[in-house]
Amino acid sequence: MTADALVLMIATLVVVWGGLGASIAFLARRPDRTDLPEGGEDDPAAQS
Repeated sequence: MTADALVLMIATLVVVWGGLGASIAFLARRPDRTDLPEGGEDDPAAQS
């Protein structure tokens, strides 16, 4: 592999895995809210 290809591969890996790591860290610090009431447009239980 050429040096250009290696640099682009490393940059791409950093972007992909860095985004995954940032997403995991964000969700770990701010999980889904559970204090909201049941129901809504996207709640499968409310559709029946």
